Amino acid sequence: MSHTSARPLNETVAEVTARIVERSAATRAAYLARTAAAHEEGPVRRGLACSNLAHGFAAMEGADKEALRAARAPGVAIVSSYNDMLSAHQPMQEYPSWLKKAVRGAGGVAQFAGGVPAMCDGITQGRAGMELSLFSREVIAMSTAIALSHDMFDAALLLGVCDKIVPGLLIGALSFGHLPVILVPAGPMNSGLPNKEKARVRQLYAEGLATREDLLDAEAASYHSAGTCTFYGTANSNQMVVEVMGLHLPGASFVQPGSTLRRALTEEAGRRVVTLSRGEGYTPVSRILDEKAFVNGVVALLATGGSTNHTMHLVAIAAAAGIQLTWDDFSDLSAVVPLLARVYPNGSADINHFHAAGGIQFLVGTLLDAGLLHEDVHTVAGFGLHRYRAEPILSDGELVWRDVPTRSLDEEVLRPAWRPFAADGGLRMVEGNLGRAVVKVSAVAPEHRIVQAPARVFTTQEAFKAAFEAGELDRDVVVVLRQQGPQANGMPELHGLTPALGVLMDRGHAVALLTDGRMSGASGKIPAAIQLTPEAAAGGPIARIADGDVVRLDASTGSLDVLVGDEELARRDLVDSPPSEASWTGTGRELFAALRRGVGPADQGASVFGGLTPEHFGTPAFATQEVGQ
Repeated sequence: MSHTSARPLNETVAEVTARIVERSAATRAAYLARTAAAHEEGPVRRGLACSNLAHGFAAMEGADKEALRAARAPGVAIVSSYNDMLSAHQPMQEYPSWLKKAVRGAGGVAQFAGGVPAMCDGITQGRAGMELSLFSREVIAMSTAIALSHDMFDAALLLGVCDKIVPGLLIGALSFGHLPVILVPAGPMNSGLPNKEKARVRQLYAEGLATREDLLDAEAASYHSAGTCTFYGTANSNQMVVEVMGLHLPGASFVQPGSTLRRALTEEAGRRVVTLSRGEGYTPVSRILDEKAFVNGVVALLATGGSTNHTMHLVAIAAAAGIQLTWDDFSDLSAVVPLLARVYPNGSADINHFHAAGGIQFLVGTLLDAGLLHEDVHTVAGFGLHRYRAEPILSDGELVWRDVPTRSLDEEVLRPAWRPFAADGGLRMVEGNLGRAVVKVSAVAPEHRIVQAPARVFTTQEAFKAAFEAGELDRDVVVVLRQQGPQANGMPELHGLTPALGVLMDRGHAVALLTDGRMSGASGKIPAAIQLTPEAAAGGPIARIADGDVVRLDASTGSLDVLVGDEELARRDLVDSPPSEASWTGTGRELFAALRRGVGPADQGASVFGGLTPEHFGTPAFATQEVGQ
């Protein structure tokens, strides 16, 4: 389909965008007013006292030191999540030196402003450290704010890839919404052991039919080199979403580390952010991350069956920009956005296969042509999302962009909007007398999307595994795992349940999972109603489910109920509680107690910061003044 055949904007996309704009009017205007007031023409460090400025360039040398002292060149902050334990972030070790040289060549001065923590959910799965994972997003946001707080910088380069890291970087950067920002990714590792084979070995191990050595061999063959894990979890969903929202250079997300193209894209990010920092090219992150950009991000997530974590992260990032994004917005968009990608766990392909089939560039093109994305948006590449239809290549050593084919190169992996895998999106919101939850349906076969079965209630993953190994779950069952929400224990991911649940399904049983915890992007073939809110620790109805109660999950119609009278349910005593302050200790958890006490519900982003109000930005008169954007 050619570019000229694009349809008008889909009515539902337009309606959802309009209502987000309307409900966010006061907070968004207040945010933009504060952002406009913070912007200064020319290097901001000119306003520093001599002693302050001297501290800012004391360790610099040569031309960079002179440029900082003269306060002529724009200052660029580098904020990085580099560490060499995480495969996804290890390639970033060399990025600061590349970026400093590129920024210098473009007439600016880059400084490494600060590092942010980056924990690996893959390592901490099923362990106490996982209970810090979601809270690490807030720590990363605060760390980013500290890095940018010195009034030395006119733009920022944010280096990050995985899970909580990209959302945290963005939440922090949005407090400095007057700064231009470019996200700098590292790319995925080479394809290793097929994900389907890895899942098969995991399930055999859960049944006792494979040894630990077999399991370790399979895992090591899957996660085998530098780069992002190749399945379509939260890390790769991050890259997909932020590129479609205009914060990556076009085509930057899935170029592999170690390649000459990866280095060229990294260096171009340094040059480009200087252009965005001054004159007619000035484009702050507050201008890019508007209501249309968030709708575009949600559409891309739904069209690819991306990580359920973004039903929280996008809400929290939007709030930091003064925008009120809700689960109803996700739900209504999901009804009209077709599923266009099959990437593990939604299919057998990995992210490298997706990229080779046409990747984000084909996806953006077909969604634009179908009227499902906003074209009229600001991006780091310039105005208009059409720029993201082009892919980067090296031509005689120079970085250039070219149009991708107008057809998918593998329709088993990636399809056009007019010939989708499914007519609606990969995520569903379900609701009933138990509250609201999220179901990732893209990996769940249609015949498994409706489950009605007796509940078996647990409060720990260990108790579930013991019951499975004892044969107590060898039947139709809805496994209820509660006290796993943000207020209870930090809302850990529960991937360790998947192999055992898969065994039960393969034995012919009707199986579902209901939890106030998370499963994230690795949610597989089991229908799982996750992130249930209100959570058990807040007195939600899930806290009153008893063993044997019949629970009905219908991911097709969007309902979730326990088949018990509401009055009876309300009369029941609570029989368990979240970990006490005294018991939620070890592995650093006691240091996060204040975050646990202050965190909000999942459908509001599971944020410690809460939503912004006009009062955050000053008087009502200030909040509604002309913002010039």
